[in-house]
Amino acid sequence: MPTVGMVSLGCAKNRVDGELMLGRLKDKGYELVSDPAQAEVILVNTCGFIEEAKQESIDAIFEMAEHKKDRCRALIVTGCLSQRYGKELLEQMPEADAFLGIGEIENIDQAVEQALAGKRFLDNQRAYCYPEQEKRVLTTPGHYAYVKIAEGCSNRCAYCAIPYIRGPLLSRPMENIEQEVRRLCAAGVQEINLVAQDTTRYGEDLYGKPQLPELLRRLSALPETRWLRVLYCYPDNTSDELLQLMHDDPKICSYIDIPLQHVHDKVLREMNRRGDHALIDRLYHRIRELGGFALRTTMIAGFPGETEEEFRYLLDYVKTHPFDRLGAFAYSREEGTPAAARKDQVPLRNRRGRANRLMRQQRPISRAFNQARVGSVVDVLVEEEEMGLYVGRSQWEAPETDGRIYIELAENLRPGQIVPVRLTKALDYDMMGVPAQP
Repeated sequence: MPTVGMVSLGCAKNRVDGELMLGRLKDKGYELVSDPAQAEVILVNTCGFIEEAKQESIDAIFEMAEHKKDRCRALIVTGCLSQRYGKELLEQMPEADAFLGIGEIENIDQAVEQALAGKRFLDNQRAYCYPEQEKRVLTTPGHYAYVKIAEGCSNRCAYCAIPYIRGPLLSRPMENIEQEVRRLCAAGVQEINLVAQDTTRYGEDLYGKPQLPELLRRLSALPETRWLRVLYCYPDNTSDELLQLMHDDPKICSYIDIPLQHVHDKVLREMNRRGDHALIDRLYHRIRELGGFALRTTMIAGFPGETEEEFRYLLDYVKTHPFDRLGAFAYSREEGTPAAARKDQVPLRNRRGRANRLMRQQRPISRAFNQARVGSVVDVLVEEEEMGLYVGRSQWEAPETDGRIYIELAENLRPGQIVPVRLTKALDYDMMGVPAQP
């Protein structure tokens, strides 16, 4: 059977789709290789969320197309970019042999066969369906994995193209999620990261109301689970029931990722965000009142019509209401969204400048939070050895997003092991530590 390699771009949800495709191809007998130069079939699993991600995907396609001069016999483009721009890509990128949308996971083996047979085609018309019984090939280290609990989004934020690419909210049944978590934990996964575009609306379409707390209770009750992490909570559905559960259950990481995007009421209304400044403020203070949480958010700088005064309002809020982790992004004008049609676009230079100002302000805030942790003992999930030091994360650091903990004076640790570490030094985003005495 031909060898297959994949380049997967974008978010963790897209990564899961790529892992499902690799799992199906492996099950059909294809040999998987990590080096695309050794692959006869190359899959580029693309992101189409914002302009920078789209350009990164296009660059990756052209880079992988160079391998067709040597070993590669078929180049297949999958994911969000193909879903959204498949027709244009088919016409303008003869380097690729096939373009598949997000609903083609269960048909990836047939698509590979057709591409190898010399057929050039586009197939992006099927609706997305999570293949519940499919095997996955993890592209993360074996000690952590992402589990997608829902597809699509029904929030319709004015700047976001996700509903146009992946459709409305489509939740998976709890029983199927439980089965997948059991399989992953049996394979050695220590940390399960639950992802969706908006995890807090999980189950609304299936059960008539959001059911994330119930899902967490069921997953926590499984004897196999060790760490459960929830990512991407929408503020107006981050209920007190959810917060209390995350605070009280030792298996659920005390880590809250709430993409607020802004805090000024006018900007929030124009973004079509549910909730307002008062709701955000109540939520912030409730989380701090409970204590013990790492609180992460993202903000968008330069949304159409945002004035310098409104941006300074955001800066001031972040200064007086500090977040343990914060990411700032310049607004990206995505065609087809309501925000893209507005005439009062903020110049790109100003957008980027504002995002940089916000991140410069955040750096000492992040370091101060880290400094406050010095002297404490935390459980650290060991990830790798780097330059003579073991490197890992505690429950307060999400994978691929936050800083890491470097462990000095340690011996004979292994990836996937959870060990107590005394934190000894704070950096801007990372920390240093030593093994704690049992």
